[in-house]
Amino acid sequence: MELTHVSEKGVRMVEVSDKPDQMRRARARGRIRLRPGTIELIKKGEVEKGNVLTCAQVAAVMAVKNTPSVIPMCHPLQITGVDVGFNISGDEIEADVEVRSVGKTGVEMEAVTGVAVALLTIWDMVKSAEKDESGQYPVTEIGEIKVVEKQKR
Repeated sequence: MELTHVSEKGVRMVEVSDKPDQMRRARARGRIRLRPGTIELIKKGEVEKGNVLTCAQVAAVMAVKNTPSVIPMCHPLQITGVDVGFNISGDEIEADVEVRSVGKTGVEMEAVTGVAVALLTIWDMVKSAEKDESGQYPVTEIGEIKVVEKQKR
């Protein structure tokens, strides 16, 4: 692996004080692929660790609120609302997170972080059902995390 040189300029948080406060909204979406048997366990509420989607929903909200703690150049924001939804289709669960705020900067990173943590939480809660005989995860996969909508007014 080749190391990349880091500029001596360093990093800085973007100045936003001159920007007007506006209503901001962003939605992000992503998917996790699981074994069909794991999907059935989730649907029946038979996962050993508890209600997978409820736990993932709470984790997503917490992640949205704590985004500046894990992404260094994100501004702390006054989040005014978060909606988290899931859609189960075949061997996948899709997570959808919408974040709302009134402020000087967008909330797309908060929405993406919420989706990522929701999906990671699902994986953590079902990992015992997803492992194969050698302890690997041949089917489990997180992907397609993206911002699907961003608005300001």
